[in-house]
Amino acid sequence: MRLRFLLRPGWLALTLAVWVFAGACFTLLAPWQFSRDKERAAQNDAVTSSVRTDPVPVAEILDESNAEHEWRRVTMTGRYLPEGQAVARLRTVQGEAASEILTPFALDGGPTVLVDRGYVRPVNGLKVPDLKPVPRDTVTIVAMVRAGESDDRDAIERDGHREVYAINPAVVGRAVGMDLRPGYFQLTEGQPGVEEALPLPKLDAGPFFSYALQWIAFGVMALGGWLYFTVREARPGGALTEPRARRKSVAELLAEDEAAPAPR
Repeated sequence: MRLRFLLRPGWLALTLAVWVFAGACFTLLAPWQFSRDKERAAQNDAVTSSVRTDPVPVAEILDESNAEHEWRRVTMTGRYLPEGQAVARLRTVQGEAASEILTPFALDGGPTVLVDRGYVRPVNGLKVPDLKPVPRDTVTIVAMVRAGESDDRDAIERDGHREVYAINPAVVGRAVGMDLRPGYFQLTEGQPGVEEALPLPKLDAGPFFSYALQWIAFGVMALGGWLYFTVREARPGGALTEPRARRKSVAELLAEDEAAPAPR
């Protein structure tokens, strides 16, 4: 029977591998890249809108999560709490190593929030340099709304600085004994207390859409290849339907050599 090869263990394993790979391409990998493309487009729109519109009072967004208003510019009035300052370590800004300076900011009549005051370059590639002092009086600042990061590892002490692995207000608050609102705010250039202002993200589409199409193409090619070889083997003369030659034993090979006529 020509289709009996479909039940061979090797062919069943190949079929399973091909269909699992193709299914992953169509249901996981391609949708994942499409979602990243949508996220990048949403980020670009949010950044563009933030630059083109005037900042609003922070009170307008305090009842909602920062993720719903990311990159929106807000004005905040309050005072810095330098005793709760931390440094976000192992960051990269414009392709070079950097540390971001995180300082709690007590809003007038509101909660205490975490402000990213910008970045500094490490000294000798490792050590955090001396930081600019923050204003002690009440100030009004303009900052961008940012969603907090998820890394929950505890802060560490190094070279006289409190350092964290991610910009997570819960981690900073736990380390300094403060109740910080979720999410944080990124200072814009020229604001009181800013170090080097963080640059805006690049407004490009990125490669995610093309990556999604590539994963779809890979899935189609895998199924196409499986179908091609299946049809080829199902036809008369397929490699898997031809009888296999029995391998000769060592004794048989030696006997053939002895029976062969000697060269003249």
